[in-house]
Amino acid sequence: MPRYAPEPAPNHGATRRTAVLLINLGTPEAPTKAALRKYLGEFLWDPRIVEIPRPVWWLILNLFVLNTRPAKSAAKYAKIWLPEGSPLKVHTERQTALLKGWLGEAGHPDVAVAWAMRYGRPAIAETLDRLKAEGVERVLVVPMYPQYAASSSGSAMDDVADWIKRTRNPMEVRFVKHFHDEPGYIASVAATVQEYWAANGRPDKLLMSFHGLPRRCLDLGDPYYCECQKTGRLIAEHLGLAADQYLITFQSRFGKAEWLQPYTQATLEKLGHDKTRRVDVICPGFVADCLETLEEIAMDCKGDFLSSGGGEYHYIPAVNERPDWIATLGGLVTRHLGGWSLAANADPQANARAAALGAKS
Repeated sequence: MPRYAPEPAPNHGATRRTAVLLINLGTPEAPTKAALRKYLGEFLWDPRIVEIPRPVWWLILNLFVLNTRPAKSAAKYAKIWLPEGSPLKVHTERQTALLKGWLGEAGHPDVAVAWAMRYGRPAIAETLDRLKAEGVERVLVVPMYPQYAASSSGSAMDDVADWIKRTRNPMEVRFVKHFHDEPGYIASVAATVQEYWAANGRPDKLLMSFHGLPRRCLDLGDPYYCECQKTGRLIAEHLGLAADQYLITFQSRFGKAEWLQPYTQATLEKLGHDKTRRVDVICPGFVADCLETLEEIAMDCKGDFLSSGGGEYHYIPAVNERPDWIATLGGLVTRHLGGWSLAANADPQANARAAALGAKS
């Protein structure tokens, strides 16, 4: 097998093209046991996800996890599956199209915008191969996780780096590491909450639930916990909430090890036992609704709260395709593109518009 992938035919007269690649976690091809077994096998074998020594984890994964979890996960996906496919795929496709439109309005119609999944399809490597074949020479990689974690953004960076190592003539690559305190993102999440409250009234507690990680990750230096805390604090400040009006918790615990606390499920059960009249929940670690928000939070956790004696429970959706979020994403991308796209654009008025739009978001 050749060390490097074949190169496309050179086109020396072509303009140097720039692209933006949005990367999300991934999704199975269908809400079936077979599709989930394939997807979970790829996801859970990533050493960024599970840091157990490989021989031991191979046995656990193949003898136990992949024989029990796919059927359960398929049933969960079936509850939220859309006619167009997985919600995460649908929202990511829409965000990609909207970002392309925003960049065009900002004076950058030449910038290509693509999306890929870390696990499943379209894979990162195949998407980078396609962009390269289309003449792209510079790519800005944007993992769609507001807070950096080695198991999310770090894993996406790994996959891009693996592609570079297999490519004789790789593109120039830049990464957006995180945007947990991006003012426009904070404002967009807060606006989602404010609009929901304007239509439905306010709760006794706003619970901000972030995806969990093993506590060991924090102890080893992963900044994720601290970035989640900052995101939550900034959203609360934007909403004008006092310290006793909101909580920051962590969901999606897997296995028996200690994970980041407080746990979302346990917190909601306690609020239920305390006869809390109403709890609203947001998930500021997700820019698109997915299994973890639509099934775990909106369905399972709601049942935990209500069965424990709680009153009303409301899940407030992610930013998804909100125009203010797309503008924030556009501004973030424009700043990180730096001279790549602006230098290629010969229209100074368009450049000025792009700079102004980026500054506003």
